[in-house]
Amino acid sequence: MNVLVVGSGGREHALVWQLKKSPSVTKVYCAPGNAGIAADAECVGISVGELEKLADFAAANKIDLTVVGPEAPLCDGIVDVFNARGLAVFGPDKYAAQLEGSKDFAKAFMLKYGIPTARAATFTDEASAAEYIRKEYANGESSVVIKADGLAAGKGVLVSESEEQALEFLHGCFDGVFGEAGAKVLIEECLIGEEASILALCDGNTIVPLVSSQDHKRVFDDDKGPNTGGMGAYSPAPVVTEEVWSLINEEILNPFLYGVQQEKLNFKGVIFVGIMVCDGKPKVLEFNVRFGDPEIQPVMRRFDGDWYDVLAKVAAGKLEEADLVWSDDPAVSVVLASGGYPGSYTKGHVITGLDEAAATGAVVFHAGTALKEGNIVNAGGRVLGVSARGVTIDEAIQKAYEAVDKIAFEGGFCRRDIGAKAKKHLQK
Repeated sequence: MNVLVVGSGGREHALVWQLKKSPSVTKVYCAPGNAGIAADAECVGISVGELEKLADFAAANKIDLTVVGPEAPLCDGIVDVFNARGLAVFGPDKYAAQLEGSKDFAKAFMLKYGIPTARAATFTDEASAAEYIRKEYANGESSVVIKADGLAAGKGVLVSESEEQALEFLHGCFDGVFGEAGAKVLIEECLIGEEASILALCDGNTIVPLVSSQDHKRVFDDDKGPNTGGMGAYSPAPVVTEEVWSLINEEILNPFLYGVQQEKLNFKGVIFVGIMVCDGKPKVLEFNVRFGDPEIQPVMRRFDGDWYDVLAKVAAGKLEEADLVWSDDPAVSVVLASGGYPGSYTKGHVITGLDEAAATGAVVFHAGTALKEGNIVNAGGRVLGVSARGVTIDEAIQKAYEAVDKIAFEGGFCRRDIGAKAKKHLQK
């Protein structure tokens, strides 16, 4: 089988790496890919936004399955383009992708189907939204969550630290900081608890969760500093106990599938449910319609089956026939980022130690890398995801950081506490 993966980040490298191992797969292509993906797949010079060109490539190269990584092409309708041409593709269509593309659409879906989530209100004008925020603070709230309705590259959400900060962020939304994505905003109550990421495959008939994981969104240790796209992740997440899993299935995943069926959504892909575990009960923070990054990296490190077969069965509406095989061993992925991230940063710095890191047994997933004069250089904010598996979470952490310490590039940095929350849970 020939497979095309659409995207160029760490998520796509993790998917390519796992697909390449499938006995079903003859060749993996990636569009556009990156310097590290090029070692595992043939990179194709087509951007994620060139939907018709991607379909042309899939048809011309007899691609048996296209796996879409990022949210933007899904929300732009890549699945609709491929479906119209009879090409097999993994992902929801444009209408269903509103579950990520519109926070308001997703919230309405959750409320309609009784999925537990934060109390929220939606606004299309700044004055009404500002009045609501002032009332929330006057009523004793110490924080609110403000979300730009549309896609904002992971930057359209604020967990406010003060009323003044909330109003300033709100003004930025309506002043065009996030473009059309900020023309409508959601203001939510701030849920207190511990986050976890639940990725579940769904083909419209069946829904099957993958193993749990937890992302580390803040840029610095101890969850300090601004939010990022994710500075590392581990799997499994001990906060998702058997009891919490039972509630996730009963109150979130099953109602989600019921909603997909009732709304007749064309959803053959993955639903990424960001949850907050509040006093032992899960509530949904957000839906995403693609694999989480970096969460998918440790998740893929724990998968021991035929990933192509699983994804192909989802795309064909036969998920109930899929066989998901998981290792009990925990996995940890540590992100190496460019100096200054998530703010401005410089590119083009040569990365050393990649071979030495790989020699430790870790897998180095490339996110923001490029080739320059024969050298691999940093080309994005999140540059690498260094992933390791161990018999225990301690061993996985130790192996990941052993590999991290082999790698260097000017300004590069990472968090040193990825997995620490898991250790605390296990020590209780």
